[in-house]
This record gives sequence, structure tokens and C-alpha cells, in this order.
Amino acid sequence: MAQGGLRYRFLMIVLVIIPPVLANIDNSVTKKKNSQTKNEDVEDDNGSTPLESLVLKENHVASESKQSESVTAQKIQPSPNTNKNEDNGKKLQETNNGSKQILQDQQETVNNKQAQEMEEYYQNGTKILKRSRDKNLRKDRGYKLLVKAADIGSTKAMERIAYALLFGDQLPQNVTAAKDLFEALAENGSHKAQTALGFMHATGIGVGFNQPKALVYYTFAALGGNFVAHMILGNKYLNGINLPRRCEAALIHYKTAAKYVADNVALRGEILTEKVRLTERAENRSSNGEIMDFDLYQYFQFIAEKGDLQSQMYSEGNEIIAQNNETALMYFRMAAKRDNPIGLTGLGSAYLYGKGVAVDYEKALKYFKKAADKGWVDGQFHLGVMHYTGLGVKRDYKVAIKYFHHASQAGHALALYNLAQMYGSGTGVVRSCLTATELYKNVCERGQWTERFLSAYFAYKENNIDSAFLQYLFLAEQGYEMAQSNTAYILEYEQSALISKMDCYHMALIYWNRAAAQGYSYARIKLGDYYYYGYGTKVDYETAASHYRLAAEQQHNAQAMFNLAYMYEHGLGTEQDLHLAKRFYDLAAETSIDAYIPVFLALCKLGTIDLIHSVQYANLSEVWKQINLDGLLLLWHLWDIFLIIILTLLVAVLRIYRQVQ
Repeated sequence: MAQGGLRYRFLMIVLVIIPPVLANIDNSVTKKKNSQTKNEDVEDDNGSTPLESLVLKENHVASESKQSESVTAQKIQPSPNTNKNEDNGKKLQETNNGSKQILQDQQETVNNKQAQEMEEYYQNGTKILKRSRDKNLRKDRGYKLLVKAADIGSTKAMERIAYALLFGDQLPQNVTAAKDLFEALAENGSHKAQTALGFMHATGIGVGFNQPKALVYYTFAALGGNFVAHMILGNKYLNGINLPRRCEAALIHYKTAAKYVADNVALRGEILTEKVRLTERAENRSSNGEIMDFDLYQYFQFIAEKGDLQSQMYSEGNEIIAQNNETALMYFRMAAKRDNPIGLTGLGSAYLYGKGVAVDYEKALKYFKKAADKGWVDGQFHLGVMHYTGLGVKRDYKVAIKYFHHASQAGHALALYNLAQMYGSGTGVVRSCLTATELYKNVCERGQWTERFLSAYFAYKENNIDSAFLQYLFLAEQGYEMAQSNTAYILEYEQSALISKMDCYHMALIYWNRAAAQGYSYARIKLGDYYYYGYGTKVDYETAASHYRLAAEQQHNAQAMFNLAYMYEHGLGTEQDLHLAKRFYDLAAETSIDAYIPVFLALCKLGTIDLIHSVQYANLSEVWKQINLDGLLLLWHLWDIFLIIILTLLVAVLRIYRQVQ
């Protein structure tokens, strides 16, 4: 009974949310269309085009002016009441102007009040959605506040509701309603709505596949300043997805989005989002042994928004802690005395920027070097900055690149960005468009939009497959390799109501291919499997063998080695070669302990086949003549030794099997 009542409330919330928002936007669009219709009606009444109407109006004004001039010319003397009438007219005009100004001020006050009220509704609703642990409160109270903001005219609230309807992460999924809302928003210039419509047309979700239309939406969204659209276009130009490969175009798009991410990292610090690969989720554990749950994630997000002490401390200041250079220096010095790299870096920053102490590049360099020697990436990054700019040292781009490389290997976002800048401009290195683009892409993939990975995974854990699928699909469109493989995984192993069963394998093949192109070996093996079995394509052993070979030789994948050995053994997609088959079976066993048992069985089978072939082509009568009967008798007397050897081998195999389990 309670669950039924809760479900009824939940449905009622959705019914309350959708119609007012759609009505609000439809009204604005209708007003716009009505105004256009009125203009058209005026044009029809005049029986002329807009240009002709303008000319006619000007001619009419000109004729009136000429008539006025002729009448004035006919008047030789002014009327005695002229001055008095002019004074009354001026007073009346002043009174009218004053009334208009009062009305304008009142209207402006009302507009300001509405704008303030709209922003309060939006901010309060957003806070509830981000920080509340109660799912029902998030869906009920949070989105009701957004609906109020949307009713007043908040585009941001409408966009958020539309995305929630599309992904079904915080509202029941309704792709049709989301599409209608996005289309209305896009007409009013919303770049977020344009991005969403581009995504829907590119993937065929809620609309028919239309790549040209998708590219138009993405382009307008990017021109409007949408960084996700810049990422998508960068990915398409970089990999030649429905566009010609153009590295320079990809560079421009990725650079634009990367600058936004780098600026935010420099301001707030970097917050890494935990990602889960569905193909290996049993092995994907966080530092606590399991992926964090949604409530714990929200807590860390809240701390990050408030400003954590490790990244900002007293030297930066935030909403909770007032900026205080003296207190910051005290803590930095205490930590530095213990050779703590955070304290050393903090002192280095204080001397570099003059926070609480006089600027001293020599001391800054000393502390950064101590932190860098301990492997602290912030110390390495700041050393790179000092050598790049020539602060306290002779400017040396090669040394700067060295330190930026060290920091970037640990994933330091700003080091990656600076390296991208140097490779993009050819500063200190030979210019490389591809390297710069890949580095910018790496920076972009650390943006705040990465948080959708967790939202998608939580939806997957709750068996909300359609929601998880669309969220991973949206991230895949942005170029995330892990999202591409997760999308393909859901298409292959789960059934989404958004995609027909017949199209699942074909679509999965596309995303396995995109993930493989970015170096994911498991995706490369899946491509081999799809061509081997004919999933989503025709059976093609040669193509299957080529994918297995790439994964085996370039990525040293044991599964690919085993599959390739099997194809050599049976001559599938390549000439039969038992020696090469044995070679790849052995390599598989050497590469992974998990391959021991299947390789042992495969080699036993291969040895048996080789023995049979030898017997088939041998002259048995000649072999029998060469057999030494005395030798056979000797072997018979040693039967117990041979039995012990066989039993020992079986025990060894069982032990290996148990270790694997």
C-alpha cells in the first residue's frame, strides 16, 4: 500500500513538472510566431513586401512634410496663441515623460524581482539535487523548485529538466518530452539544447538518424560557447567520424574546451571522478574495496565545492576558511620540517607569488625541487613553470618540458595543458598537431561533465539500463574510450528498450571499433569475435584474424594470442600452420597465468593431431621392423615409473587449476 502511494506521488510529480515547463516555452515560441504572423498580416494588408512598405511609408512621410512646408509658407504671421500652446505642450510632454519613466522604473523593479526569485528557485533546487541524500526529496522538492524557476522563465532550469527527462537519472525517462523541450529551447538559442539535439540526431535516439543535421546542431552549439559540443566536434575531426580527418580543426575545438577545464582546475583544484569499466567491473575496486555509493559521492562533491583544505588551505581561502597568509605559512613550515611534499610545495608557492613573504624565486625553486625529488607532481609542475617563464632561473624550454612530462605522467591536468600548448605552438619542441590534440583531449576529459560516469554507473547498478545506456552513449559521443566500451557492452549483454534487438549488434560493433581505435585491447578482441561469428556483420575470418593479430602483437593480449593460435591451427582466415599455432599458444601461457589450463589442453590436442598426421604418412611395416623387441620388454618392466610420472603430471595440473580458481 505504501509503495503504491509513493509510486502515485512520484507519477503526480512528473505530471506536475512536464506540462507547465512545456507550456511556458511553447507560449514564448507561440508569442514569437504570433508576432511574426502579425507582421505578415500587415504586409498582406499593404499588399507589398517589407522593403516596399518601408518605401511607401517614407514617401507618405515625405508628402506630409511637403504639405506641412507649403502650409507654413502660406502663413505670414504666427497666431497670438502659438507660444501659449507650445508651453502647454511642453508641460504635457514632460508629464507624459515622467509617467513613462515611473512605469519603466516599476516594470524594471518587477523584472528584477522576478529575476531574483527565478535565480533563488534555480539555485535552491540545484542544491537539493546535488546534496540531498533522499532520492524522493531530490525528485520532489528539487525539481519542483526548478519548475517554478522555469515557469518564471529560467532557461537554465528548463535545460536541466530536459536533460533529466532525456537521461532518466533524476526523473522518469521520457525521450519524447525531452525532445520537444529541447526543440523549443533550441529555437530560443540554447546551446545546451542544441548539443542535446545534435546527440539525438547523431545516435538516432528519439529521432531518425540524421548526421548532417547533428553536425549543424553541434556547430551552432559550439559557436554559442558549449564546451561539450567542442569536445564532440574535436572527436569527430580527430577520428574522421562522419567528417573528414582534420587534425587542425580537432586541435581548435579541443583547445577551446581544454582552456575552460584548465582555468577551472587552476581556480578550484582538480577533482577526479571515479570511473568503472563494465567489462571488468569485478576488478574495478576503489581504495575502500568497492565503488563508492551515491551518498558518499555526494559528500565528497560537497566538500570539493566548499574547498578542501589540502588543495586550497588558508593560502587561498574559501567560504568556510578566511584567507590568512600567516596561518598558511605556519602550517606549511610545520609540514616542510617533516619533509612533507605538500608543505614544501606550499612554501615554494608562497615565495613564488609573495603570499605572506617577500617574493624570493631562489627559495621557491629550492622548495619546489625538494618536493619534486620526492615525486610530488605539484612540485614538478611548478619547476616546469619556473623554467618555462625564466623565474629565478635561465629560461629553458627543454627542462620545462621534462618537468611537465613527469607531472603529466601522474595525470596533472595543468601540466598536460602546458605540454599541449608547447606542442601546439612548437615551443621548445618540434610542433606536432596530433600530440597537442591528444594532450588537449586528455585535459578535456577531466572536465566537470565527467561526473556523468558515476550517474551512469549508479543507474546501471539499480538496473535502470535505459538511463545508463543513454548516459554512457552521450559520453561516448564526447570521445571517452571507457564510455564507448561501456556502451558497446550494454548493447551486447543488456537489452535497452531504446534500441531494437536487431540493431544492437550492429551498433555495438561501431562502439567496439571506436574503443579499439583508442587502444583498448579487449575491444579489439571483441571486433575479432564479431567478424568471426558474424555479429552485426558478415562472417569474415581474415578480418577477425587481423584484429586478433593486432591485439596479440601490439597489445600483448593473451586471449588474442590464444584465438590467433586457434585460427592458425585450423587454417581460418590464414594458412594452416601448426608451428605458428604452437608458438602463439606458448606465448599466451607465458603472458597470463589464466591461460595455463586452456593452453595445456590445446597443446595436448595439437600434439595428438600431430601424432595422427605422422602415423598417417608413415610406412608402418618399416617402423615395425625397426622396433627393438628387447627395448619394449625393458619399457614394460618400468611401467610403474611411467605411471608415477603420469600421476605427478596430473597432480601438477590440478594444483595449477586450484591456484587459478
